[in-house]
Amino acid sequence: MPVHPILSAMRHNKVGALLIGLQISVTLAILCNALLIIHQRLAQLSRPSGTDEANLFAIANEWIGAGDHTAGVVNDVAALRAMPGVAGAYVTNTYPLSNKGGGSAVWIRPPVDGTQPPAADTAMYYGDEQTLQTLGLRLIAGRNFSPTDIVTSTDDSQPVPDGLIVTQALARKLFPHSPAVGRGIYINGWTRTVPVIGVVERLQGPLVSGGGDLGGANVDNSVLMPYRDVADEAYYVVRAEPGQLAAVIKASRQRLLQLDANRLIAKVQPFSAARAAVYHDDRGLAVILAIVCAVLLVVVACGIVGLTSYWVSQRRRQIGIRRALGATRPAVARYFQTENLMIAAAGGIGGAALGLAANIWMVENLQMARMPVSYLVAGLAAVLALGQLAVLSPALRAAAVPPAEATRTV
Repeated sequence: MPVHPILSAMRHNKVGALLIGLQISVTLAILCNALLIIHQRLAQLSRPSGTDEANLFAIANEWIGAGDHTAGVVNDVAALRAMPGVAGAYVTNTYPLSNKGGGSAVWIRPPVDGTQPPAADTAMYYGDEQTLQTLGLRLIAGRNFSPTDIVTSTDDSQPVPDGLIVTQALARKLFPHSPAVGRGIYINGWTRTVPVIGVVERLQGPLVSGGGDLGGANVDNSVLMPYRDVADEAYYVVRAEPGQLAAVIKASRQRLLQLDANRLIAKVQPFSAARAAVYHDDRGLAVILAIVCAVLLVVVACGIVGLTSYWVSQRRRQIGIRRALGATRPAVARYFQTENLMIAAAGGIGGAALGLAANIWMVENLQMARMPVSYLVAGLAAVLALGQLAVLSPALRAAAVPPAEATRTV
């Protein structure tokens, strides 16, 4: 279809065409970046922790009063492991999906003058010989902790251990060209390097969101340290046999209070509930952005329908003349669809440039990922398709204008 008559007609309706084009540009820019954010958030929601989440729960235990809690912790762990329906239990400083816990920078050798940048940042978990079994971790290299590896950690003292277990992600980061088992790593404040004795396939850090030292790209960097945590506040992580989770949660609380009532059980949290809580903001943001995208698309569609309907009402006599001169109904409909396609394409090209510029700014300032070109292509295709659907009804109304309209007087 010749575009010259369409361009000529649009010159007489510049404001409406510019408004629709600008609306499409802004919508496309927002749509592409919003879809990228939604995709990232949904990817985080489904990111595996490496544990048997369905059968795990954590007990937040706080001792009342100062003192040596070693005997109490040992008795608690032994009692939990002996309970019916329990597949494993251990004491730790934090647990996956808790969004609480600390970490450290690590080096492959002690820094000489303190100016060397660390080789990686990692989360630090305390555990014992049953930690791998309890969490359901898969050992892919080296060995597990033995009972003789375990040392006591208090609020004031964390002795340097004789061996560590690291995740595969951290092992590849520290030793990309050689096996990690047998190699030493250094953590700030230690007097020596400590050898890696085992590597597990995956263990996500407790801090799952954001781009900080322990989030984002470092979320799978974790170190298991052979510490029995006897601090005033610690966590018991318990794995129930399949189908026994609810019963074990109820019985474990009662059993701990029977052993020693001089404590506060601040929280008992299944890992499934921990996942829902820690990703609550990500899920909410994805839903909000999806609603915003849907509203923007509806607004754009309504704008196209309204503007095209107005143009049809203003051009009824011209349409009637074209019909009287032999234009078919499909030709009239194609005219308005082509007109809309040209406006949407111009707005889409501007929107793609605007969306790319916005993404570059977010990459530099908000630690966002770079937008693949496929998002721009898909967004442009979606906007063009939406425009064609929106203009279809007014175009069909225009095609229904009878040739007799040519005789209408103003």
